[in-house]
Amino acid sequence: MSTGVSRTVLHRLRAAAPAPAASSGTWSRLPSSCCRLPAGPRCEARRGLSVSGRGTMNVFNREMKKRQKNWAASLQDGHQYDYLRDEVGAHRHCDVTKTFPLALDIGAGKSHIAEHLNKDVVERLFLTDVSEKTLKQSRQSEIPTHCVLADEEFLPFKENTFDLVVSSLSLHWINDLPGALRQIHQVLKPDGVFIGAMVGGETLYELRCSLQLAETEREGGFSPHVSPYTAVTDLGNLLGQAGFSMLTVDIDDVQVHYPGITEVMTDLQGMGESNCAWNRRSLLHRDTMLAAAAIYKEMYGNEDGSVPATFEILYMIGWKPHESQAKPAKRGSATASFGDLSQIGQPTSTKKT
Repeated sequence: MSTGVSRTVLHRLRAAAPAPAASSGTWSRLPSSCCRLPAGPRCEARRGLSVSGRGTMNVFNREMKKRQKNWAASLQDGHQYDYLRDEVGAHRHCDVTKTFPLALDIGAGKSHIAEHLNKDVVERLFLTDVSEKTLKQSRQSEIPTHCVLADEEFLPFKENTFDLVVSSLSLHWINDLPGALRQIHQVLKPDGVFIGAMVGGETLYELRCSLQLAETEREGGFSPHVSPYTAVTDLGNLLGQAGFSMLTVDIDDVQVHYPGITEVMTDLQGMGESNCAWNRRSLLHRDTMLAAAAIYKEMYGNEDGSVPATFEILYMIGWKPHESQAKPAKRGSATASFGDLSQIGQPTSTKKT
């Protein structure tokens, strides 16, 4: 498994941009109970608060997340909050040079990935999302698309269906992440590939720390206001446990500069990325908010008066095993010793006769 780290810096501008044209792709509505696959084992304890009857951690209110995304999609200027998804959707989709007859985009939203693909890469694409209003705003693409209203936790597709599965900034709201990865593995054909991006554990650490310090100072304690996220150290293990091979995991820290803490939280709402954990606190006192804004600027503020917000993006690639894929050599089949490496490049001595 290979890993890497990179950094991207964005400057949040308030100027409105024209909204992208909506797609005219085929629409189909499937209830979340259609073709439900069995849920997997419980996630790691730090992601959860309680255990559901299925044995999985129940951290996030999925119905609340659907309402948040539908509300964000109903905003007239909602396109101005798409900058993070556009940035992430433009990356990693060309990492595999291969033609895929049938592809699936999980948590597609407004299809931020499809607009960067062409028919030479994907011949037909299915878009799924839990938000109907968001799917109706999917952008135009030269690839024939089919929209399916479905929960990311219950994929309504048969085994060995897709040649490619992609997902961008959606899996971090999944209660049963190991189970979701296993479902993705199931719907992939042998030698199919999964390319995904999700928010990592260090996301919005500036906002998290500022709110915690402000609440501790003003109220004598703090409540979680930023959702828990998966650590990069766990992601490779989860992909391997789901059955993927030839794994690649890397990190991109996307840093966005805002005028202040209010703009950070407003944009999170506009993205449909507000906290939906069951233990979230719905209200924030005015004094606490003012204190958090001051702490944010004091601890993290830039010289120009703006404040940064860091989004840790975890990119992953995993293949469904197939006999045609490269395999490691059998143990003991080496023809050279590591001890001989020091002799490489040294002149060989010749004896005169």
